Amino acid sequence: MNVLSLFDGMSCGQIALNKAGVKYDTYFASEIDKYAIKVAQANYPNTVQIGDVTKVDYTKLPIGGIDLLMGGSPCQGFSVAGKQLNFDDPRSKLFFEFVRLKDELKPKYFLMENVSMKQDAQDIISRYLGVKPVVINSSLFSAQNRKRLYWTNIPFDVPTQDKGLVLKDILEADHNEPPVPINPRNARHHRNPYQKALCTTATMYKGAGNNGMTLVDSTLEVGHAEQYAHYRHEQAKRVYHMNGKSPTLLTMQGGNREPKVATYSTKGGRIVNRRLDKNGVRKDYQMDLPLEPQVEVRADDKSNCLTTVQKDNVVVEGMTWRKLTPLECERLQTVPDNYTNHVSKTQRYKMIGNGWTVDVIAHILKGVDNED
Repeated sequence: MNVLSLFDGMSCGQIALNKAGVKYDTYFASEIDKYAIKVAQANYPNTVQIGDVTKVDYTKLPIGGIDLLMGGSPCQGFSVAGKQLNFDDPRSKLFFEFVRLKDELKPKYFLMENVSMKQDAQDIISRYLGVKPVVINSSLFSAQNRKRLYWTNIPFDVPTQDKGLVLKDILEADHNEPPVPINPRNARHHRNPYQKALCTTATMYKGAGNNGMTLVDSTLEVGHAEQYAHYRHEQAKRVYHMNGKSPTLLTMQGGNREPKVATYSTKGGRIVNRRLDKNGVRKDYQMDLPLEPQVEVRADDKSNCLTTVQKDNVVVEGMTWRKLTPLECERLQTVPDNYTNHVSKTQRYKMIGNGWTVDVIAHILKGVDNED
């Protein structure tokens, strides 16, 4: 069985074939990113790299032909998260290279992946490929919320069972990402009657401690990273609870766009009544201000002396955030640990975001007849 993977990236297709137990003879890869090629060759040295997809000559491929054609053409022109230029975007037009090679090679199986997009763009792709797409969210297989469209003639059962993985399941025990305190005045919180945010400071307790976390597509957003408040891209700011899913890994990670997870520590504290102005600044001498209950946190991590008054002792869970590491992002894409560690950290984030969620592809590929 011969495989041709277009826009191969770091060769997630080969990982998926192996996970699915599909045997193949030769794996041809069309890719132009030198860093992605380096990672692919480091993990699969027998990969036959054939270069730019626009220059692939089907007559130079093996006489036996290609049995499986797969790929996901650049999505920036289609994505609902982008400008949705659709087929007017030069990157989107690379889809027609997939169509060209499908028509020339006539493979027994094909698989095309792309992002959520406007219905008219979906219809154009469906018309050229002869099948309608199946929507699968990677959250069924991993701790990442990532909806994608799959056009294929491979017979498979559409998955419905969620494995129940959340961010805490993919976190490294040892990492070098420093924790950064969340400033409660700039953190964004939302009301949710079923979840409670964990208070971090007295101001957090007063201003937002009883508000909830946002539940959107299984992600739990608990606040904003103050350092990136000026960023235009929303994902650079959002901090997510480890009991929820990660947001979709972007195709251009880096630049502080990596998903950010909230981490927690505990400190001793007590509840006291204080007078605060509208900005949350303590003004005990201003008698016209009402007394309001506040949490005061000890700096030494100790408990206060136990007394008969219960409110004199509380445990405050402090919230910080950190970026997900490249290895954790690999786990979100169900890629083997340290698969991409042959290149820089920046390039690792980029190619992981550009890649496939491997376990989704493996699920589909299980429908390929291994006897071919």
